[in-house]
Amino acid sequence: MKGIREIKSRIKAVNSTAQITRAMQLVAASKMKRAQDKAKAGRSYALLLAEILQSLVENTEGLEHPLLEERAVKHRGILVLSTDKGLCGPLNTNLFRLLSNVEPSAKFVTVGRKATQHFSRMKVDLIADFSVSDHCNFSEVRVIVEFMIKAYLEGTIDTLEVAFPRFENTLVQVPQIQPILPLSELKNELDKLNKRLKRDISPIQDDREILFEPNATGILYDLLDLYVKQIIFQRVLESKASEQSARMVAMKTATENAKELCRSLKLEYNKARQAAITQEILEIAAAAAH
Repeated sequence: MKGIREIKSRIKAVNSTAQITRAMQLVAASKMKRAQDKAKAGRSYALLLAEILQSLVENTEGLEHPLLEERAVKHRGILVLSTDKGLCGPLNTNLFRLLSNVEPSAKFVTVGRKATQHFSRMKVDLIADFSVSDHCNFSEVRVIVEFMIKAYLEGTIDTLEVAFPRFENTLVQVPQIQPILPLSELKNELDKLNKRLKRDISPIQDDREILFEPNATGILYDLLDLYVKQIIFQRVLESKASEQSARMVAMKTATENAKELCRSLKLEYNKARQAAITQEILEIAAAAAH
């Protein structure tokens, strides 16, 4: 059995760890609420933008745009959304495992220190890395998206996909790879958004003759660019919500485990102390007998 001093020192260390993890749990819970609210609030806007874009495409004939055209895929372009810090359970590990079977020809852009470190060690083509603050402003994400769109239009990459931990609820975050470009499946994306928002709406039926000012092409160009930026911004928001949720749960579990370990150590300490007292009594009794 361990010595009494060693057990007492261990109890003190575990208590100290529990206090730290409890404090981190509270901080993560506060950030989690803000991140979740922000992610949920953005879904309706993304849905409305997708509906407008879908209506524009369906009511306008003969429009062409590089972001709508499918082409042969030589190099997939994957934007990986990870965390800057650890202590968030298997969130990053599950995401990296999902990406482990991607073709060697793929090119990666990372957001978050963990993804940058991971792919720097791997034999993959990492063309850029970025970071986004916890507040996650649109201006931060816009720079990233503009870089990806430029690479797509120049032919450096032939797709734009986003790998991120999709936020389901506080306990569930699902790693997912979502295709963004080319925008050939707007209808499917609209259906997915409706399903996530639990909305049951009929397909858009608009037979009106619409006059576009200054012209339909200009509006479509602006809307497509805005849609890509908004949809990726929404994925970054969901990634942040997933991060704070996973960290809160991980720290809560760590705090509970530390408290359970502390209870076990206290029981062990009491047994050791009782054994020491019993041993002293036996020694005194034996000395008195002589």
